Amino acid sequence: MTATSVTPATFETQRAALADVVAIPVTPFAEDGSVDEGRYRALLRRLLDSGVRTLTPNGNTGEFYALGPEERRLVAELTLDEVGERGIVLVGVGHDVPTAIEAARHAREQGAHMVMVHQPVHPYVSEVGWVDYHRAIARAVPELGVVPYLRNAALPGARLAELGAACPNVIGVKYAVPDAARFAGFARDAGLDRFVWVAGLAEPYAPSYFSAGATGFTSGLVNVAPSISLSMIEALRSGDYAAAMKVWEQIRRFEELRGADASANNVTVVKEALASLGLCRRDVRPPSKVLPEAERAEVAEIAAEWSI
Repeated sequence: MTATSVTPATFETQRAALADVVAIPVTPFAEDGSVDEGRYRALLRRLLDSGVRTLTPNGNTGEFYALGPEERRLVAELTLDEVGERGIVLVGVGHDVPTAIEAARHAREQGAHMVMVHQPVHPYVSEVGWVDYHRAIARAVPELGVVPYLRNAALPGARLAELGAACPNVIGVKYAVPDAARFAGFARDAGLDRFVWVAGLAEPYAPSYFSAGATGFTSGLVNVAPSISLSMIEALRSGDYAAAMKVWEQIRRFEELRGADASANNVTVVKEALASLGLCRRDVRPPSKVLPEAERAEVAEIAAEWSI
């Protein structure tokens, strides 16, 4: 199959899966520091049993950049095996172009439906280079839906439109620039209906991004309280922004803790909440660190309230 033989209609199921809560599972570690496969599978089953249907192994909440190549492959394989026919799997890939292509092809061989391409980690990213980077990956796996993870506020929507014209399998965007007005303009410049727009900054930004055209949002919080994330997507789908903001108020402090100090504890807070519920160890890998005792108590209190 070649990229030119694929049309956006081919990816109807994948597009629908992006217009949902896109869960980013944590990667639990065993006492010896290795990936805890049993705990990971149990966390995935908890998400699936709660009604979550779209999962992204090897996302930032999964500590993508702290995992080695073999661990990233393991996490992808475990997820695909556990999800089976119960959902859609969007595997995170990234780093240099050959590494990203290798990971995307591995995901395809294991039965993945889509890949999410992490923002290029390079001190010098040109607009043209951004297009070239994603085009190389998308063309290597034309059978898969491809979702760029966009954190670059300087990139214009016209560049995404260019990528979409060259690669029909680029079907959605995880947009993670903390500016709803910029998102609204970017989406319209790129093609509001051409791509599925996923609010990549999770529940805190979902209401404002939905008002501008997003139809899905990513979530790390969903690991802790799936019902809360699902209640927000239902409110947003029905246009009930008052109800969505009630959820926003419920999660506000938890997300403030995650976002403090330039999001230094983004993953740590989620794992601490899970540890307080007895679902996995609190361990994270550098450059993340475990929470101080005082903040642990606050996170545990929030998680306990949600579990009632």
